[in-house]
Amino acid sequence: MGKVSYYTAEGLQKLKDELAELKTKGRSEIARQIAEARDKGDLSENAEYDAAKEAQGLLELKISKLEEVVGNARVMDDTNIDMSKALILSKVKIKNLNNNMVMDYTLVAEEEANLATGKISVKSPIGKGLLGKSVGDVAEIIIPAGKIKFEILEISR
Repeated sequence: MGKVSYYTAEGLQKLKDELAELKTKGRSEIARQIAEARDKGDLSENAEYDAAKEAQGLLELKISKLEEVVGNARVMDDTNIDMSKALILSKVKIKNLNNNMVMDYTLVAEEEANLATGKISVKSPIGKGLLGKSVGDVAEIIIPAGKIKFEILEISR
């Protein structure tokens, strides 16, 4: 039993779509490569066959990992969430006290993180630093370049 992770409905659907694609297209593509390599004759010296079999093993590993993630995924229900603290799926407006820049981020599961759309992983240094903080708190976050202080200006859903 893996640990439960929370996703947006959209994020969970993406995972399910990826899993379905791996199971159908992915598996049939590997089967085709194996059959093609097998048709080329002697399997003892057939690098293409070995590579295809290895790719098949990796694909099956990826499928089983993804099945576990999907099996333990829960869609976030934001009706009973404590809005006073930064939690997963919180939209957080923060001010970098080093340069006074204000930024908006949404805290999401690692697989949904996408900096371009302002979604940061709760496992990233900034995400971890913001979790559990309230408006007015200052989060000190250690990053490779040093230490940054962020003041939490606003938390919403």
